[in-house]
Amino acid sequence: MAKKARCIMVQGTMSGAGKSLLCAALCRIFAQDGLRAAPFKSQNMALNSAVTKDGLEMGRAQYMQAEAAGIEPDVRMNPVLLKPCSDTGSQVIVNGEIRAQMSAKEYFAYKKQLIPEILAAYESLAAENDVIVIEGAGSPAEINLRQDDIVNMGLAELVDAPVLLAGDIDRGGVFAQLYGTTALLAPSERQRVKGLIINKFRGDVGLLQPGLAQLEQLTGIPVAGVVPMLKVDVDDEDSLAPGLQGRSGCGAVDIAVVRLPHISNFTDFAPLATHPALSVRYVGAPAQLGEPDLVILPGTKSTTADLLWLRESGLEAAILRLAGLGVPVLGVCGGYQMMGKTLHDPHGYEGDTPEVRGMDLLDCKTVFTADKTRTRKSGRVLAGLLQGAKMTGYEIHQGRTVVNGSPFLQFDSGEYDGCVSGRCAGTYLHGLFDSDEALDTLAEGLCRAKGIEPQARAMPRAEWRQSQYDLLADGVRKALDMQRIYKILEG
Repeated sequence: MAKKARCIMVQGTMSGAGKSLLCAALCRIFAQDGLRAAPFKSQNMALNSAVTKDGLEMGRAQYMQAEAAGIEPDVRMNPVLLKPCSDTGSQVIVNGEIRAQMSAKEYFAYKKQLIPEILAAYESLAAENDVIVIEGAGSPAEINLRQDDIVNMGLAELVDAPVLLAGDIDRGGVFAQLYGTTALLAPSERQRVKGLIINKFRGDVGLLQPGLAQLEQLTGIPVAGVVPMLKVDVDDEDSLAPGLQGRSGCGAVDIAVVRLPHISNFTDFAPLATHPALSVRYVGAPAQLGEPDLVILPGTKSTTADLLWLRESGLEAAILRLAGLGVPVLGVCGGYQMMGKTLHDPHGYEGDTPEVRGMDLLDCKTVFTADKTRTRKSGRVLAGLLQGAKMTGYEIHQGRTVVNGSPFLQFDSGEYDGCVSGRCAGTYLHGLFDSDEALDTLAEGLCRAKGIEPQARAMPRAEWRQSQYDLLADGVRKALDMQRIYKILEG
């Protein structure tokens, strides 16, 4: 009988406590130490998703964690993905496929039925690996959700996982976070917490020592480490990410990404900030837009609603004015759909509005359909700022776009994608700037238009990503008591 993997679980005192990066770091550390490690999150609520090699959809965080572990991302690592469509409803994706559209109340009543599929995915991974690094969601102390929990202590009990509890000191009140969370746990749950982690610390750790000692005394749980605020370029989990709050990168070329209310897959634009010629900022109002060198309309889970928001906020008029002045506009996925002439939704997949006028920047029309396209593709750009560049990425979208204008790129299969009109372009391809040619071609074109000399990057994007995983693992390894972690892992 094959030996089953050991496991360890990272839970947090709140959303955004840094669970995803801690899990990625542990995946990398275990892999560096010669173990076969795999990430797992039973249920992920995020608009950031990715496509596996077999065309299934999973959370971007677990995709990133698999990369950190040095293994192929697999939908078993995230069997349930919830993609919010509104404040009260989500698209429910199970094992990479759309299962249903549910309100929060409907899903809460339904989710326990998913336990067999969650456990099947977990057991399958556990049979192939030495260590499973499990990520919780939100906080285990959300006592209104304790009943029928499938992602925090409920899952920990199902798979008999020891737990590390992380608190975010950067937001303040970390001692209250950790003490309050453990105090609200049931006794059996509290016994599962084998270590506390102070995350995102800035300053002298020595000043924390009296507080750490008292925290250990109050909770009866040892502090496993104080992790510093690490400056690494690793994919963020969701739109709470600090990168969406201001400017990143220090180049002379100014790129403005519109921060749509339901923005998705914003990690598409993280590579831009790593280029020395470029800087990226996210804007949510006309006054913030200014006079950028490029405007990007990103993906969204609610294209029609976000287009209407863009119109009502005045941002659409501001973008159209810039486009009229010759400023290039690039739309990706939902942003591309917005840039066409019309968006048709006869069956109400996007809401109650059967037809919406588009921005009329591209000669194309979109019809929303039930089918969801999920595939990895590569091709070469035919026109526009990125002309000639080879790029590889993935598609995740509902809807079919009929293009009457010039196509943006041609896939290796011979199919065409996207549309170009003057300095405006749109594409369904996510992850396009992970391709070195695409990133360099864009930077060179924008630099030439601005009359400045292009700057070369230090290393290819793939090498850069691996270097960032190593930096993350090194920082966390130094901060955590890894001897204690291994003892926890071994029970």
